[in-house]
Amino acid sequence: MSGTLRLTEIFYSIQGESRTAGIPTVFIRLSGCPLRCTYCDTPYAFKGGDLLSIDDILCRAARFGCRYVTVTGGEPLAQKGCLALLKELAGEGYEVSLETSGVLDIAEVDPRVSRVMDLKTPGSGEVGKNRFENIQHLNRNDQLKFVICDRPDYDWAREQIAHWRLADRCEILVSPAAGQQEARELAEWVLVDRLPVRFQIQLHRLLWGEEKGR
Repeated sequence: MSGTLRLTEIFYSIQGESRTAGIPTVFIRLSGCPLRCTYCDTPYAFKGGDLLSIDDILCRAARFGCRYVTVTGGEPLAQKGCLALLKELAGEGYEVSLETSGVLDIAEVDPRVSRVMDLKTPGSGEVGKNRFENIQHLNRNDQLKFVICDRPDYDWAREQIAHWRLADRCEILVSPAAGQQEARELAEWVLVDRLPVRFQIQLHRLLWGEEKGR
């Protein structure tokens, strides 16, 4: 398989979010991102990284002997070769998820891949860059995530869930932004409103703090 991608890192850890939270997973972190969210915890992936062929990345992933792979960033779709990488990973039999900001087109992502897509809230500082056209492409294999910074963010997310009828389209995730929104308070809002979502806390932060588990 030809093609190259700029890779920040590849590592093996416990999945901390999404429907596969708690499952050992290989993380392929690609470099580059057009956003600067207020709560970003991976600014080291904004630039730099090593230029590797897709074949090399596949070989590195295979060494971990793991069924689950997450392609993340940065914003992985900012690199054109990401689509080919996802297709190859799915073709190798991995359970593949893509973590994407939702500001770039997701339509051409291989259908075997679970797209975990953000809708950026006002508190992220990047709400104006949301690509709402992506919503029509989401299906039951996908997940839509809101990172909540405060009560206005929660109210905005609740409005989007109702307006776009998101619960009829895919699984919805809500997370508290670390250091900004208290987790228990967010959970209580979800319960009061009977919001049709999966509440989640970043499991990897509970285990390793700011370090990555390897």
